[in-house]
Amino acid sequence: MELTSYIANGNAVLGIELGSTRIKAVLIGEDHAPIASGDHTWENQLVNGVWTYSLKDVWAGVQDAFSNLKKDVSEKYGVKLTKLSAIGVSAMMHGYLAFDKDGNQLAEFRTWRNTMTGEAAKELTEIFNFNVPQRWSIAHLYQVMLNKEDHAKDISFLTTLAGYIHYMLTGIKALGVGEASGMFPIDSEKCDYDQKMIEAFDNKVAEAGYEWTIRGILPAVLNAGEDAGCLTEAGALLLDPAGELEAGCPLCPPEGDAGTGMVATNAVAVRTGNVSAGTSVFAMIVLEKPLSKVYPEIDMVTTPTGKPVAMVHCNNCTSDINAWAGMLKGFSDAAGLNASMNDIYTAIFNSALVGEKDCGGVVNMAMLSGEPVVGLDEGRPMVVRMPDAKLSFANFARSIVMGAMTGLKVGMDILNAENVKVDSLLGHGGYFKTPMVGQKMLSAALKTPVSVMETAGEGGPWGMALLAAYRVNKKEGQSLEEYLNESVFASAKAMTVEPDSEDAKGFDAYTERFLQAIPAEKAAAEFMR
Repeated sequence: MELTSYIANGNAVLGIELGSTRIKAVLIGEDHAPIASGDHTWENQLVNGVWTYSLKDVWAGVQDAFSNLKKDVSEKYGVKLTKLSAIGVSAMMHGYLAFDKDGNQLAEFRTWRNTMTGEAAKELTEIFNFNVPQRWSIAHLYQVMLNKEDHAKDISFLTTLAGYIHYMLTGIKALGVGEASGMFPIDSEKCDYDQKMIEAFDNKVAEAGYEWTIRGILPAVLNAGEDAGCLTEAGALLLDPAGELEAGCPLCPPEGDAGTGMVATNAVAVRTGNVSAGTSVFAMIVLEKPLSKVYPEIDMVTTPTGKPVAMVHCNNCTSDINAWAGMLKGFSDAAGLNASMNDIYTAIFNSALVGEKDCGGVVNMAMLSGEPVVGLDEGRPMVVRMPDAKLSFANFARSIVMGAMTGLKVGMDILNAENVKVDSLLGHGGYFKTPMVGQKMLSAALKTPVSVMETAGEGGPWGMALLAAYRVNKKEGQSLEEYLNESVFASAKAMTVEPDSEDAKGFDAYTERFLQAIPAEKAAAEFMR
């Protein structure tokens, strides 16, 4: 009854996140725990060589997720969801969404998964003396300029998917600083775009003869907890075409999935970190001092409060495990065994624990798409093995579970060499669903303890809801770190796995063979069309 009144009175907070395979809406209560949810499954499309989602599918998915949330609320509490205390919107970071002065989309939405901006990323890294990854919005924009794409002259607004949704709901062109740091480099002291780099880029804009400036087309940068506008009447109808949702509630600055992952794991303070492992995988480490030099494998982004973060991002993680699981489900059905998908995933992950430490010479190249961390512009998934490799199911299972983390290990080894200190590293995402297994593999890969919280399964949408709650509930002068420690995670429980030395040696040996096979990956990408 308390929750029924809480929801009916408009006190609940909503977090929405558009992930690569699922759009999820999570409603939280006074204690910050989820009380209802709704989701929508979708997939990116490869259209004319570009990984993309249509904006029509974006809105269909958001509306379906919200509709399913309303149904969940009605079924659980017997009340309609008509009012909210606050909303937060998150989505996959980076990418390219460009609009003209009339709001018309100028080119297909180019997602983080595309690896078509190598020339631009390399040149900008040299100009800025700052690593600009291929998936960043500024790399996509500069590649458009280098390609002399006709629409470049008409750009009036460039944003991310989260920024676009937020704008349509509020009329405000803004991003949280963490999300903005995946568009253009951030000056952490000012929590704004780096002015020297802005000027350097505008020189390129002027040379190309365009009338716009980069700051003029980018969203404004906001810190966590700041005013990011309110839900408009038009925005309320976009979210809920049934017309039952009232306008007027505040929104917090939109953030990317990296920022929401940090919040959901309470990893926003210095010397904390988290690993988000799903379709893609990324590690975020909040730094206490700058790195000694620029590394092309390491992205520098920020927390939702602007603290510098070293990010290792890999495009490929669990998709290849999912593909093999689907194949094994087909075998199970054909053999009349009728194992469920949950049975198959459990068998894969638990069998990985008993495989040989180095997978017995079996190497899984889980590259569905390009992987800049290991120098791949395109991916070709394949399994390679030494002639004397022991191709047991346990070794194969271990190879696909370890293979999902090998790219991340390559990048994280750089931070280890830089002597970056991490007091706590938390994992979240589908990779950690089977108890202990994902943690044990990641701990071996990174040679550091890995924890998983009981709340880790809530993920990004919950983290976004927490940011929205912070926007309306924070005390005067209370930092995000303080709010999370005092109001959200004070009694949180976590399960920690310590690194096993033999597992770590096995992962090192596996990684060495993995890197030896990279030329074969490149050759496959070149010749398999």
